[in-house]
Amino acid sequence: MIRLDNQVAIITGSGRGMGFAYARLLADRGARVVIHDAGVGQDGMGSSPDVAVNAVRAIQEAGGTAISSIAMLDSRENCKGLVETAIAEFGRLDILIHNAGWVAYQAIEELTSDFLQRAINVNIEAPTWLAQAAFPMMKQQNYGRIVLTTSDRAIYKQYAFKGLAPYAMGKMAQIGLMNVLAVEGKEYGILVNAISPVAKTRMWNIQDEPEELRPDQVAPGVLYLASPECRESGFILRASNGQFTAARWVERDNVDYPLNLAAVESSTVEDLATRWQEIAVDVAL
Repeated sequence: MIRLDNQVAIITGSGRGMGFAYARLLADRGARVVIHDAGVGQDGMGSSPDVAVNAVRAIQEAGGTAISSIAMLDSRENCKGLVETAIAEFGRLDILIHNAGWVAYQAIEELTSDFLQRAINVNIEAPTWLAQAAFPMMKQQNYGRIVLTTSDRAIYKQYAFKGLAPYAMGKMAQIGLMNVLAVEGKEYGILVNAISPVAKTRMWNIQDEPEELRPDQVAPGVLYLASPECRESGFILRASNGQFTAARWVERDNVDYPLNLAAVESSTVEDLATRWQEIAVDVAL
């Protein structure tokens, strides 16, 4: 059985929904968990400490160890403070899971700077500053696991929705962050992967426990990526309805980047246009 005894995990947005399912499973496997949740509404506004406090109580009643944090992850200082809270309370940090997110719609013609910035804060700035704060402790331990969150709504055109441009941009950005952190963390035993989950939560306006697409069906994938059993970086793990598939982009054989892409040669735009069907390739992920 995979255990996380004596390990410490921060899970953002873990007061309910998928984040709570992750926290509950990690705590059940022995991890000491920092339940981070500012308790914001579905519109991304407001806050309530009860969300994180209630989640901590549920984990403690089940025999787990958890503390709460209601910090707003809207600045570098607050992200650093969350990491410092975990280290001050438990003395180490082994796992960082950035689950916090925000889903809202605004068509590109109507997009405002405030709306875009809110998406940037939660999807790009927060995971970046959290990783920056977590790296020194993980380097010192020569061990760490970071799990970021992407989305099929960003990766696949056929699942994209109108009005979700800021959300999709942020979720794709976490893939880029994952790849760079995987390189930076490799020599220190820090592995970085991403989960692309699907579950019925309040983001779907689902309040009751669903019969299918449940958060607990995604949680084993996150537990694996956060565990010592995981020994590879740079994977995107799709998780939905108790099914999992992992993939990552790799270069084709015989490429000498960037001089030789081992690809179709075209010297003019006309030739490129003529050979487009040969050049454009659908890649399954």
